[in-house]
Amino acid sequence: MTTETLPPPEVYQGQFGEFTITQSDRTGVIIYRAGLMVAAVSFAIGSALILFNNNPIVTALTPLYACFSLALGVSLFTIHIYMASLHRMLQIFWAIGSMASVILAISSTEPLALTVYNQPLTLFGVGFIFVALTGIYFKEAFCFNRLETKVLTLIVPLLLLGHLVGILPTQGESVLLGIWATLFLVFALRKTVQAIPADIGDKSVFTYLEEQRLAKI
Repeated sequence: MTTETLPPPEVYQGQFGEFTITQSDRTGVIIYRAGLMVAAVSFAIGSALILFNNNPIVTALTPLYACFSLALGVSLFTIHIYMASLHRMLQIFWAIGSMASVILAISSTEPLALTVYNQPLTLFGVGFIFVALTGIYFKEAFCFNRLETKVLTLIVPLLLLGHLVGILPTQGESVLLGIWATLFLVFALRKTVQAIPADIGDKSVFTYLEEQRLAKI
């Protein structure tokens, strides 16, 4: 009876030393990408219900939004970002937006989507979720130079701020929403075929930053 031996893990040369990628690292990336995919599909379905249906079932948007928000939260807790403070800030933004959404959904007599659309000032609470999402887009655009995330980094604040101050016509909002949903799907799909180590990054940088943090304590 022979015992199969696993090959040694590949050693990578980082900026501050060598490192290896563990199965846990790979699992984290898979979860991050799965969260993005669920969030993108949920957002796309909700957007399609609005854009291609003259009488959208707005009550169906609330569970889709909940699915989008939860999946985004999973991605935010598994994403690899070198700056721990930025990572934590995006998670806090997501938490604020999620809590604001829950409060609005419970307290309003209208479906959540109608409440936010008819009362733009609610974006000062709910909008934090989309600030966190834009943070992911920005991170991906900066790290991987992806065209779709560069466009999304501009479109999301343009649409939300435009609606907040009332400067965008309804048709313009619809166009921007359609572009957002489409490019979000493109982004999520392209992540599925990207090499996993790329999303993990240089682990020696994480180690160095953590050592620097501990040295200051």
